[in-house]
Amino acid sequence: MSAVRRLVVEADGGSRGNPGPAGYGAVVIDAATGETLAEAAEYIGVATNNVAEYRGLITGLTAAKALFPDEALDVRVRMDSKLVVEQMSGRWKIKHPDMKPLAARATAILPPSSVTYEWIPRAQNKHADRLANEAMDAGRDGRQWEASASTAELDAPARTPLPDRGPPGDAAAGAAKARAALAAARGAADTGTLFEVDTGASEEPEPTDVTAAPQVGWAAAPDLGAPATFVLLRHGETLLTPEKRFSGSGGTDPELSAIGRDQAARAAAHFAALGTVQEIVSSPLRRCRETAAAVADRLGLAVRIEDGLRETDFGAWEGLTFGEVRERYGDDLTTWLADPETAPTGGGESFAEVAERVAAARDRLTARYAGRTVLLVTHVTPIKTLVRLALEAPAKAMFRMELSAASISTVAYYGDGNASVRLLNDTSHLR
Repeated sequence: MSAVRRLVVEADGGSRGNPGPAGYGAVVIDAATGETLAEAAEYIGVATNNVAEYRGLITGLTAAKALFPDEALDVRVRMDSKLVVEQMSGRWKIKHPDMKPLAARATAILPPSSVTYEWIPRAQNKHADRLANEAMDAGRDGRQWEASASTAELDAPARTPLPDRGPPGDAAAGAAKARAALAAARGAADTGTLFEVDTGASEEPEPTDVTAAPQVGWAAAPDLGAPATFVLLRHGETLLTPEKRFSGSGGTDPELSAIGRDQAARAAAHFAALGTVQEIVSSPLRRCRETAAAVADRLGLAVRIEDGLRETDFGAWEGLTFGEVRERYGDDLTTWLADPETAPTGGGESFAEVAERVAAARDRLTARYAGRTVLLVTHVTPIKTLVRLALEAPAKAMFRMELSAASISTVAYYGDGNASVRLLNDTSHLR
């Protein structure tokens, strides 16, 4: 009877924001000696803890198989994720549709009879945990994790060999074989979806089938699709911005000022450091295209133009200050402030008209970019409108929002129609 190779796979994953910038770590260990045979880590973009943990598991199992492709294996998986351990052990049902394919991929790597799962406290999973954090740190800095620079194993506690359950075979794989195994593991893991939403109860068993009346609002089950996340960047300053002049789509289409170009560069550096933006969409107006171009050049992405993201046409008020409009068109201004159906003097757009085209653009973009993080470079009114609609607030709520030049706001859109406002008017990247 041929010897059975006994291995331990330790895996972990983390997300700074859940969902947020995420990474995983995985280690393959010789069960008889406690020796590390291979380790891997990777920054995977925006994901949840659950997704990152499953990605670590998939990589660890794939590496174990690639290290010893022609041998019978006995693999003990040790993780501090109770969700993954219980689901993979078959004790908890997997209802989340984004978790099912990940679990299926993990199950298919090795014969189920050769893999057992064990939950361990986080303190006993430090090696994989440190690897995951190294990967997230690398992603934050705009680089890839490198095994040669890792100190994760040095920080991990000493391991005790597992009790012998069969002939151990040879101790360690060669370095070239280990590198090939990890390359195969990463390749297999990369075929999965990187952008997921949290289950909402990552450490609790999912209930068995229960027939119940449909629920809505906070009582409803969480949406199970990955959101389209819109990072809303207001364009940088123009010469009209500090003077607080009406500057819409019917005016002179000004360019960025020197201050505005600096703001765009700071925003570009901020998004490069985060490493989360996958697509860029811009209003057709020059100040937005220039701001978007600064970010796109830094990230190496193309810019798609969306006409629905243009600013309001302010009609005869273009280029005027609020005080000047009050002086010249006082009655019209009063009516405009009170009634979203009223357009500015001279044939501009009403807030209701703007909301209609912005909502149409939102629907097009959420359908196109489901599950992705998209930077929308646009203007005050479209951003406030998107936030207002996400909150289901009245039109007058727009007058209660502050939105600075080059500020960042974020709204996530889920497949069931719900939205989540995650950030409003953040200017920390400009300081």
